[in-house]
Amino acid sequence: MNSKILKILEFEQITNRLSSLAITAPAKEKAANLKPKTDFDKVEKSLKQTLALANLLRIKGQLPLTDFQDVKPSTKRLSVKANLNAQEFGNILLILSLASEINGFLEDLDEDIDLSAIDEILDKLVVPDTLFNQLKKSVDFDGEVLDGASSALARIRHDIKSNEEEIKNKMDSYTKGNSSKYLSEQIVTIRDDRYVIPVKQEYRGKFGGVVHDQSASGQTLFVEPEAVLNLNNRQQNLMAQERQEIRNILKHLSSMAREDIKNLNEIAFSLSELDFLQAKAKLAKEMKATEPSLSYDNSLYLRKARHPLIDPEKVVPNDIYLGEEFDTMLITGPNTGGKTITLKTAGLIQLMAQSGLFIPAEENSKVGVFKQVYADIGDEQSIEQSLSTFSSHINDIIAIMKNVNDQTLVLIDEIGAGTDPEEGASLAISILDFLRKKSKIMVTTHYPELKLYGYNRERTTNASMEFDLKTLSPTYRLQIGIPGHSNAFAIARRLGMREDVVKNAQKLMKDEDSDINNMIERLNEQTKAATSARSRLETSLDRSQKLEKKLQDALDWYNQRVQKQLDFAQERANEIVAKRRKKADQIIERLENERKNGVQIKENKIIDAKGELNSLERQAQNLANNKVLQREKRRHNVSVGDKVKVLSYGQTGTITKKLSDHDYEVQMGIMKVKVSDRDVEKIDAPKKQIPHVRATSALRRSNARSELDLRGQRYDEAMTNLDRYFDSVLLAGLDVVTIIHGIGTGAIRTGVWQYLRSNRHVKSFNYAPANQGGNGATIVQLK
Repeated sequence: MNSKILKILEFEQITNRLSSLAITAPAKEKAANLKPKTDFDKVEKSLKQTLALANLLRIKGQLPLTDFQDVKPSTKRLSVKANLNAQEFGNILLILSLASEINGFLEDLDEDIDLSAIDEILDKLVVPDTLFNQLKKSVDFDGEVLDGASSALARIRHDIKSNEEEIKNKMDSYTKGNSSKYLSEQIVTIRDDRYVIPVKQEYRGKFGGVVHDQSASGQTLFVEPEAVLNLNNRQQNLMAQERQEIRNILKHLSSMAREDIKNLNEIAFSLSELDFLQAKAKLAKEMKATEPSLSYDNSLYLRKARHPLIDPEKVVPNDIYLGEEFDTMLITGPNTGGKTITLKTAGLIQLMAQSGLFIPAEENSKVGVFKQVYADIGDEQSIEQSLSTFSSHINDIIAIMKNVNDQTLVLIDEIGAGTDPEEGASLAISILDFLRKKSKIMVTTHYPELKLYGYNRERTTNASMEFDLKTLSPTYRLQIGIPGHSNAFAIARRLGMREDVVKNAQKLMKDEDSDINNMIERLNEQTKAATSARSRLETSLDRSQKLEKKLQDALDWYNQRVQKQLDFAQERANEIVAKRRKKADQIIERLENERKNGVQIKENKIIDAKGELNSLERQAQNLANNKVLQREKRRHNVSVGDKVKVLSYGQTGTITKKLSDHDYEVQMGIMKVKVSDRDVEKIDAPKKQIPHVRATSALRRSNARSELDLRGQRYDEAMTNLDRYFDSVLLAGLDVVTIIHGIGTGAIRTGVWQYLRSNRHVKSFNYAPANQGGNGATIVQLK
């Protein structure tokens, strides 16, 4: 992609903003140097990676990342057998810790988040456990070597601390005892890494020892008393041992790290890549941008596109499309009406998409993948080359014409401007005739001759920026299909120009120009009417589709409820039978044990046992002939020729064909419909229990809400209410419910999730979508 287009469309402002959202230095650098890609597969992969991090950011939050130093200089030194210092190992420890935290962060990730696009990056976050564990014992993130690095270092540091205490105690006896009167100040200080006291000049021989320094006036000498000479010598020796042991430790760590050079480089690279992609996701969130789809034919359809560098509160979104019905768009309209911004919006959004960035447009927008995007926008008058505005534009267009093909997008602002209008218009038409055969084009112009061009050329259309005559100001809305209308006469009238002057001016216009303006005016009126009609139709269609979906959902819900009732009743029956069987076995076992133990079984006990067994047998028989189960089966057990009632329509009909095990074709008057066996019931079916069953089912549904709100409750109270709620839900046969637990401290949310994991009736659960409560609510699917 040529660098000039990046400058013209101010792409650097996008990359600077992206760079500011990155955390690590490598990611910031990569963001600042981001360039659009021209390979379709690479662009597609880049967008999928951005989508993965956008979903992760939305559902899970930010990755646990912090800034770290580039590891390559360290690994390069390791490769040439050099040893690293403690600060370098602190940086390596930080990198391995971040990789470990991210692996843990992603472990309990919801399966609904598709991270396949970044699998290649995540696969490289393999932490070398041996090196990692040794570093955790040996250094901290700031590069300090820890006592745990070796037993020898721990012993040496213990000795240093003990000896230091002994020195301080000895020195304190000088500063706080009778000898303090010989000192300039009652303090202990250090000279040449040795502890000394400030002694007055006249008492220099009072303490013996060695003089290490004197004050500027010469009145104070810094003396190391003879009594602490040996202690200071021992301290120096211990510190030398400490330094040597640290060198040994770093040498050992370097030999360990040398075995993992490739792994360390890959981990650091993967962390910076994740940071870079997360910055893209953050930028998308800030801009309220969406993922664009890619077109193979380089067609564009930007829905409600917004220029990303204009204040979101002020920018006017526009639909911009090119490449399907037409390849050339001519935009006309008044100055400061938004023509140039429209060009830049299309171009900049295209560059963003090809850089793997989401675009500031509504969902389902589409972009191409161009090999080059060329632009001639703005006044580039060159004083050095003595070029006029016209000459500068022509030079740019000549350069564009040399390189265009069917893989290029061309944006030209005020084509042919800066010279005689008639010649400029003719030249503009000729240039467009050349360019439109080879590329996708968007141009702006003031020439009225080009308004007819959009009607006379194939795959070419006019467009204009709307102008409000009531306020005498542009609305910045793009109208595709309508050329710009000259509003000079209307504006003059609004401002109070004499009517006779305005009419005289209208008479002086060429008939051709007048016809064009009349045609444009009619087109404007027709377009507004068509737009209004389309809006009404889209609203009606949307309402109809929602109603259809609601009816279908209700039908599906009813069928599921019926099946749930049957399954639930069968499950309860099986539980009761199992309990009765267990109790019968216990009765028999009790009698058998008494008989074996020689206990005389009284006749009344035998009679009681027989009575219990007979009762259990009757209950089991009642369950086997469960009337509710049998009745439900009879209601829906139909065959071809049966008269049925279709419950979802509330109409009667005749079954004419069996389509599958559970689906039938029913004739209702002149209409044939496909229905499930759960959506029909025989008309001649027994009616004695049906109303009661349906009323009970309806009553249960009415008593079981599809939503439970636990906010503001104590933990124990919330868990009790949750358990009771699930009893009512199972009886009602609901299959989807919502638990509102709020965010707060997370205690109730954790308790809810633990309960759901242990409940065998729960099929799956997850956080609600952002527009239905997000992390403050959980949607539960029941079996």
